[in-house]
Amino acid sequence: MRNSLAARSIAPATIAVSILGTCAVAKADDIESRLRRATDEAIRPIMKTYKVPGMAVAVTVQGRRYVYNYGVASLESGKKVDDATLFEIGSISKTFTATLASYAGETGALSLSDSPGKYVPDLAGSAFDKVSLLNLATYTAGGLPLQFPDDVTQKNMIAYYRDWHPDHAPGTHRRYSNPSIGLFGYAAAASLGTPFDDLMQDKLFPMLKLSNTYIHVPKERMPDYAYGYSKAGKPVRVKPGAMDSEAYGVKTSASDLIRFVEANMDGRGLDETLQRAIAATHTGYYRVSGMTQGLAWEMYDYPVEVDTLLAGNSPEISYKSNVVEALEPPAEPRTNVWINKTGSTGGFGAYAAFVPERRIGIVILANRNYPIPDRLRAAYRIMTALDGPTD
Repeated sequence: MRNSLAARSIAPATIAVSILGTCAVAKADDIESRLRRATDEAIRPIMKTYKVPGMAVAVTVQGRRYVYNYGVASLESGKKVDDATLFEIGSISKTFTATLASYAGETGALSLSDSPGKYVPDLAGSAFDKVSLLNLATYTAGGLPLQFPDDVTQKNMIAYYRDWHPDHAPGTHRRYSNPSIGLFGYAAAASLGTPFDDLMQDKLFPMLKLSNTYIHVPKERMPDYAYGYSKAGKPVRVKPGAMDSEAYGVKTSASDLIRFVEANMDGRGLDETLQRAIAATHTGYYRVSGMTQGLAWEMYDYPVEVDTLLAGNSPEISYKSNVVEALEPPAEPRTNVWINKTGSTGGFGAYAAFVPERRIGIVILANRNYPIPDRLRAAYRIMTALDGPTD
């Protein structure tokens, strides 16, 4: 009799747990269904319109990760895109560079107020004496160009910097620039006494728990390295160049890149110094056209309209010099923001975005460099499919 009564007393709790479990599964299934539909509807037209051979989309929703693969990594071999496929992410690499430099700052190896000449002695006595590492990280050094001139190589780049003269006073204008963020990363590596590539591959990527991310893809992983496709449809991969590692050199999978996005929203489980370093990259220093410039990451008040994102990622902002509003004091990292970064190489196009307050994020990788507005609209469509409670 006692056993029977006990069974009857436990039954309601057991049923309640069962119902809650069923509801959680049903909710997860609903999110999965919404995501799959929204992703298919956003991605398949892009692939058709721009003849993109392959794409990978990863979405994180409050700690749950969803990865969707499309098409092929190589038209020649027919190898399908899968979770191991490596894509070039172009300028999203800058966010890794910023994280490494921020880590150096958190360890006391450098200060953002320092001039680069402190760590690159050959620049002492040049125009960079009046430029801070923060100016380099936020593209406000005074007019460094988008790309190095064609005749600048890794061997003569320091001479290029020594001969450079600004168009504007540092901190007054923003001009998006590979040489700017490149020198930022180069100086950060010098402050730590180790070559940049080694720091990324042997220290930062392992600390971030990224096992599928590289500066230089090892021989055994080359079969997973997708081919990009040029405007003419030719298979291409990024070529070495001055400051390529620091500015646009990372190759990774959608699964690994979404882990980096998750670390930017919630770094628990990572080294505490690295957690602080990641958070510091979300500090806002300058504003232009509704966008707040952090360390490589670009931020918008959330909720945000897609037109605002398009304006902040427009050619006007990406390719021209713009007067900026300096934020004094800098804006502390906050959660109610849309944080994003685009990236491109000759054969690849990428986008990453996340909203810490909602704990949602997305990465979209493709082996063709298709227009940035289409990336933003696709990401926005997929992210807004998650509107409504998801806890």
